[in-house]
Amino acid sequence: MTVALFVQRVFDGLQAGAIYAILALAIVVIFRASGLLNFAQGELAMFTTFIAWALLDSGLPWWAATILATVIGFGLGAILYRLLIVRLGGAAANPLAIVIVTIGLFLMLNDGAGIIWGSNPAKVPRLFGDGRVELLGAGISVQVLGLLGVLAVLVIGFGLLFQRTKLGLALRAVTSNPESAALAGIKVVTTLMIGWGLAAAIGSLAGTFTASQNLSVDTNMMQITLIYAFAAATLGGFDSPLGAVIGGLVIGLVSELVVGYVSIIGPDLRLLPGFVLVLAVLLVRPQGLFGSAKVARA
Repeated sequence: MTVALFVQRVFDGLQAGAIYAILALAIVVIFRASGLLNFAQGELAMFTTFIAWALLDSGLPWWAATILATVIGFGLGAILYRLLIVRLGGAAANPLAIVIVTIGLFLMLNDGAGIIWGSNPAKVPRLFGDGRVELLGAGISVQVLGLLGVLAVLVIGFGLLFQRTKLGLALRAVTSNPESAALAGIKVVTTLMIGWGLAAAIGSLAGTFTASQNLSVDTNMMQITLIYAFAAATLGGFDSPLGAVIGGLVIGLVSELVVGYVSIIGPDLRLLPGFVLVLAVLLVRPQGLFGSAKVARA
């Protein structure tokens, strides 16, 4: 029973951690593409998840609604960058204004979803069904295995994107030096639109998986997840997609295991273990586990 309980808690932690990792990956993609932190990332994920629910309600299968909402999320992310960030001059010209805009976008998306779809939770099914697989006496949900599979595909896909494709190289060049990238013939605005679109698409997956885990979608479902995702990106390093994923999984595992085995820390303090871990790592490596240290002239 003890081994089964431990295995169950590990996979519960991996399930939560995988969702944090996917949203953290979206945060890192935007940071690598434009040097910005999008505080509306979670609410954008929530909004596209409501779109997926609306498509489900219209008769589409949940998996098809998820894919279509991901495509719509890509478009929303690209449009928001073009309409808001570009008009403010980008990260270099007015970073504080952009931070305020993303916070305002957070509030607008949250209120907008409530106006459009209401404040009551809407029921959704599990994306991979309700099946279970027995492992060492523990019943592991197929949903967890499917989620970990999607996360693995995202890690491999974005690793190849940033290292082996012209788009990935363009995103890295634009982040490093947009002026030089433009002189080299890279369409800076278009490249950054794609980066923001990819981040929004990844975020929509995090929203769908959160809804599938909760069996419902509501306007506040991504707010705690966003906090964990920022912690995961901080732990792994804001310029490392792999670090964001590992950070998310580690925080999910640590939170679940500490809450499960340390009696003094109950569910109300679930946030504490992960953030203590982040603080401890940052004291040793301020750039995160896999982040690159900034080199500056003395």
